[in-house]
Amino acid sequence: MQQRSDELALPADWPAWRVQLNQLIFGHETAAGKLFDVVLIGFITLSVAAVMLDSVAGIRDAYGPFLLALEWFFTVIFTVEYVLRLLCAPRPARYARSFFGVVDLASILPTYLSLILPGTQYFQVIRVLRVLRVFRVLKLAEYIGEADILMVAIRNSRRKLSVFIATVLVLAVIFGAAMYLVEGRTHGFTSIPLSIYWTIVTITTVGYGDIAPATPLGQSLASVIMLLGYAIVAVPTGIVTVELTRSRPAKRSCPGCAGDDHDVDARFCKRCGMAL
Repeated sequence: MQQRSDELALPADWPAWRVQLNQLIFGHETAAGKLFDVVLIGFITLSVAAVMLDSVAGIRDAYGPFLLALEWFFTVIFTVEYVLRLLCAPRPARYARSFFGVVDLASILPTYLSLILPGTQYFQVIRVLRVLRVFRVLKLAEYIGEADILMVAIRNSRRKLSVFIATVLVLAVIFGAAMYLVEGRTHGFTSIPLSIYWTIVTITTVGYGDIAPATPLGQSLASVIMLLGYAIVAVPTGIVTVELTRSRPAKRSCPGCAGDDHDVDARFCKRCGMAL
């Protein structure tokens, strides 16, 4: 079994309590480690909910002191947890620079900064990123491979997507300038940049409705842009889908039962046992 980066060989001179703490915090395969992560995720979820509730004026006026006390309670817990992680990590500096290390630190700083800069406490919603730990608890690590395939597909299609986006921007400028000439300032198209904004909103089928053409010619042009928008939205999906198909390993079918759900390195069919 591949060794985790957090489970690098522990120093031989570490006391027993430090080794046990490492197994508790970083030992995601142990029962105690799973329980620790589940409890931690619960605290994270509750803390994010508290921050969100505090942003509602009515709830803040009624339960402001309670929410503030709750926030400091969670901040103290997460601060202690962060210090313990640094204390029992084989390489503290490596953990501090890792994705979860940066997120862990960023999730506790806003509360302390709010003492100096009021309002920064709302950045605590970054704690929701820590819920990503649930992937380790629920044994969903195998989906990382699927994510890698998706990232490879997007990376392989980046040039096509860049050309596509550039083409859309050129069309937005052309149609925006045309709408500015057709509709003019009297109908809300007060500038070419604003007309380009309207074109992008229309061509992406968002349709805020804050600006609308009023002349027959403008409405006809808008109809063309709307129809074009449906075709444009489908293009990047098709590009990524093609690359995704190419990036995914080809399935091997069994000559006996025609099953095709075999592992890449499988030598025999998992259903009938025939050699592949």
